[in-house]
Amino acid sequence: MPAGALNLTLYTTQAVVLLDAEGHRLYAKYFEPLAAKDAPAPPTMAPGLAPLVARNPFPTLKQQQKFEQSIWDKARRASGDLFQYEGHLVLFKASYDVYLFVIAPDRENELMIHSFLQSLYDTLTILLQSQMDKRTVLDNLDLVTIAIDESVDDGIILETDSAAIANRVTRTRPDTIEVQLNEQTIMNAYSNFRDKVVQRLGSL
Repeated sequence: MPAGALNLTLYTTQAVVLLDAEGHRLYAKYFEPLAAKDAPAPPTMAPGLAPLVARNPFPTLKQQQKFEQSIWDKARRASGDLFQYEGHLVLFKASYDVYLFVIAPDRENELMIHSFLQSLYDTLTILLQSQMDKRTVLDNLDLVTIAIDESVDDGIILETDSAAIANRVTRTRPDTIEVQLNEQTIMNAYSNFRDKVVQRLGSL
């Protein structure tokens, strides 16, 4: 997004990134709105306005990894939890040996992005039972992925209620219930069969 441009779209988030204490990727998701993927290059806009069709500024893995190393290096030396880097607004939270980043266009509303970051952090804290460390994140990467997908889609923030997101992620699924019922049925049948065998042997 050009410097000083106003965002006229719902696209507010460019990436969500989880890095370890050495800046290595644990998880990363970069967003590009569906409308931008097959769209032609946006026309020149009037001064102060951003294109209505935004594009992913880091389309290749090499570009993403270079960017991630740069923001990690800056975050570990930062005095606060937000900074600007090459036209991007970067907000982060550190916990144990994990850094959680939310990347947004540089002119995006800082309070809104901070609210989203805090919500996502709280959601992961709930799901990981307050163990927001590298090993726990990797062991529960499925929950982390679903939580992020429930929170933001194509760069559009969907939900900032951490309790609601965590509830949707951990909601019991019908197939799980069915398996539990089937296992219980088998155990009941085995128990009944065992009791009848014992009774018959006792009558001999």
